Amino acid sequence: MGWINIYAASTSEEHTEVLDFGAVYGKQLIWIGLAIPLIIIVLFIETRFYERFASLFYIASILSLIGLFFFGKSINGAQSWYPIGSSTLQPSEFAKAFTALAVAKLLSDKVFTFRPLKNHVKAFFLIFLPAFLITLQPDPGSALVYFAFLFVFYREGLPPYYFVVGFLLILLFLSTLYFGSYASIPIMIFAVMGIFILILGYLSVYNRKTLKRSWLQFLIIFFIICGYIFSANFIFNTIFEDRHRDRFNIILGKTNDIQGVGYNTNQAIKTIASGGFTGKGYLEGDRTQGKFVPEQETDYIFSTVGEEWGFIGTTFVIIIFIAFMFRILHVAERQKSTFSRVYGYSIATIFFFHFFVNIGMVIGLVPTIGIPLPFFSYGGSSLWGFTLLLFIFIRLDANRSYEW
Repeated sequence: MGWINIYAASTSEEHTEVLDFGAVYGKQLIWIGLAIPLIIIVLFIETRFYERFASLFYIASILSLIGLFFFGKSINGAQSWYPIGSSTLQPSEFAKAFTALAVAKLLSDKVFTFRPLKNHVKAFFLIFLPAFLITLQPDPGSALVYFAFLFVFYREGLPPYYFVVGFLLILLFLSTLYFGSYASIPIMIFAVMGIFILILGYLSVYNRKTLKRSWLQFLIIFFIICGYIFSANFIFNTIFEDRHRDRFNIILGKTNDIQGVGYNTNQAIKTIASGGFTGKGYLEGDRTQGKFVPEQETDYIFSTVGEEWGFIGTTFVIIIFIAFMFRILHVAERQKSTFSRVYGYSIATIFFFHFFVNIGMVIGLVPTIGIPLPFFSYGGSSLWGFTLLLFIFIRLDANRSYEW
């Protein structure tokens, strides 16, 4: 399904033959073909191999991300690719699978629990290290995917107040950008006090011993949150690039740039809307064939589905993705092996994050951060990365280590 939409989005008068390997859809066909031996290799490897060498895979992925700063190729302002002949390889797509293995390895340790604070630090370090390196490329969109692991941590015992604090921090960050650094100071102070009171309230109800024993830690957390809030504008203006700042300003309603940064999203929305209920038909989308949406075969592939297949087609694709992710969760929950269960939850949350953010980006609900729609968007690295994610889990499940 992904490939036929890539074909629709990239075909032209010069490139019409299905086996034209000089065209985008022809290159994707090569990547799909090369994914088959990758699948075979993954399925033939013994399941214990993935658990035993999970740490080495993770270290290798970190080294590959560091190597980009010395040997990487810059595309669209991000030094995120290794040049390999006429093609490129993006290691961050594979780092997600190896980080998932490392997380599964850590959380499946028999002595590991989320009770001591040091274990919180270990778990967060695993996901924030690759995210930090990817952000420096800079590719903050791909780095955001690693926050999906927080849901895995919650499933394995992470205290829920992390999500409350995280959600409030996001609101504080966005409100700081919306109101401005000076106008928002009183709001920020009350918000920080509210967060602190929520944390203390939660602990006083559910774990009074921890509250009595760790008051100094929570004071430290309080001041860290204060520093975070008052540094929001610095982070936004220093670390983020102009294109990222413009996209946030569009979402916050501070800018209406439909001819500049907001052009892609505006054209994607119009393209989806033009498809109506049943769509215009395959290869009949005039906006798709007219190349109105830049990068339509990659980040904006969902707009092709909307124009040519209509509301029925987009609904069908969404239902398939939702069923796919629930199936992964269902199989993961039935695993006896903690390693396999944690890995299953990891890939389900990664797929969900890509699915939600990509489609939300195309229809203008979230900022344009440039992450692919799994198995739909053009790109060999993303296709191989998602293939690796999925088929490692299929191999782990092949042992039937769960009860029917």
